[in-house]
Amino acid sequence: MFEYEYIIGLEVHAQLQTESKIFCHCSTAYGSPPNTQVCPVCLGLPGALPALNKRAVEYAMKMILATGGTINNRSVFARKNYFYPDLPKGYQISQYDLPLGEGGEIEFNIEGKTYYIGLIRIHLEEDAGKSIHTGENCSLIDMNRCGVPLIEIVSKPEIRGPIEAYAYLSRIKQIVQYLGICSGDMEKGALRCDANISIRPVGQVEFGTRTEIKNMNSFHGVERALSFEIDRQVEIIESGGRVMQETLLWDEDEGEIHPMRSKEESHDYRYFPEPDLTELVVSDDWVREVAMSLPELPHDKHRRFQKDYGIPMYDAEVLVSKKPLADYFEQTVEAFPNPKKVSNWVMTEVLKVLKDSRIEIEQFRVKPKQIGDLLRSVDDGTISGKIAKDVFAEMVETGDNPSDIIEKKGLQQITDEAMLDAITADIIAKNPNNVKKYRNGKEQILGFFVGELMKATKGKANPELANKVIRKYLNGA
Repeated sequence: MFEYEYIIGLEVHAQLQTESKIFCHCSTAYGSPPNTQVCPVCLGLPGALPALNKRAVEYAMKMILATGGTINNRSVFARKNYFYPDLPKGYQISQYDLPLGEGGEIEFNIEGKTYYIGLIRIHLEEDAGKSIHTGENCSLIDMNRCGVPLIEIVSKPEIRGPIEAYAYLSRIKQIVQYLGICSGDMEKGALRCDANISIRPVGQVEFGTRTEIKNMNSFHGVERALSFEIDRQVEIIESGGRVMQETLLWDEDEGEIHPMRSKEESHDYRYFPEPDLTELVVSDDWVREVAMSLPELPHDKHRRFQKDYGIPMYDAEVLVSKKPLADYFEQTVEAFPNPKKVSNWVMTEVLKVLKDSRIEIEQFRVKPKQIGDLLRSVDDGTISGKIAKDVFAEMVETGDNPSDIIEKKGLQQITDEAMLDAITADIIAKNPNNVKKYRNGKEQILGFFVGELMKATKGKANPELANKVIRKYLNGA
């Protein structure tokens, strides 16, 4: 009936990679036995007092600065009151009226177009525990996660579809990984996302009724859940119904959304200032110190790769997706200063091995200089591009240098024209019919003769020289 516009805002929680929790000395290490990393503070026992982790504040400041936000010199922690079995205190220490950071934006690209999604705030808070549902009418509680430091990144409702949401989340993951403040691993709960979504007919000014989706544990899960909810809301409206404001749970296995509870508003949480913590005061000197420690960020690196190396936008996007991969590319360019050839090799051969082996670039045994040496051996004619792939396969297997493999296996290209003359003369003599076809205008037969020469030399003939010699014979020289 109508063409609809989708209004999406995302609330992203990122666990900060501090060694200890935000208000106590308990470890934040992932995977420890349940309920072994707890103390009176993170369990909320009577009389226990929180003490703020300075490193957590610095990590939050890095994210605020990296996204162009403003760090408030004064911010206040507040109690967010609600009941849940894995929240032992009955409240969560968070920030509300006066957060640490406000404003900023996330920049990302989709098919060559740049998008900017504004941020409302980035604030600090503590994580809750984890409920483990056994499926036997029983739930278990692990309190290890209680008190792990989080930043919450709240976007403006400017995302206009599931694809934009996916790209937005991917950029946030890149930024926190570049900053070294969060692993970004959604499967381990280090990055979690809630989505607020509504739809409205195109041209309508007022927002529609929004719902909130929780329990999305992968980027593709977010994309699928948003698509499902958009379709659900459209169907409700077009059938004459009314969308209810509620919180929904995404079931990844079933690919469906289930109602959880009515949607809460801020007043439902009865925020009030945390009486056991003073105001957080951040000096301008501290802000400048943190700003000086920021690395080059993915969107800046993306632009630099295009400008300095002359590679396409798509190549740059792939190469900056992870900082170690971007570093690997740049170190390879230092060893072999032809960025486009390096980019092609890394994006095809190297990434294929990483994917097939299920490893990251940090575990890849072939070093950037070795890739540079391999590409140079192709560039100077020592081996052909085809042979280079065979050499690379052995480098992956053994870690040996390309020059040693080439020497050991005698893979150097044949550049002796007299030797190729003799082999070509024999091939021509054995294929008179194909020679006749070529001379009668069927020039594609040339490929047959080149293939035969390559087969006879086990791929070692210099391709340019092979073409020259074969043409010479076919043209009756």
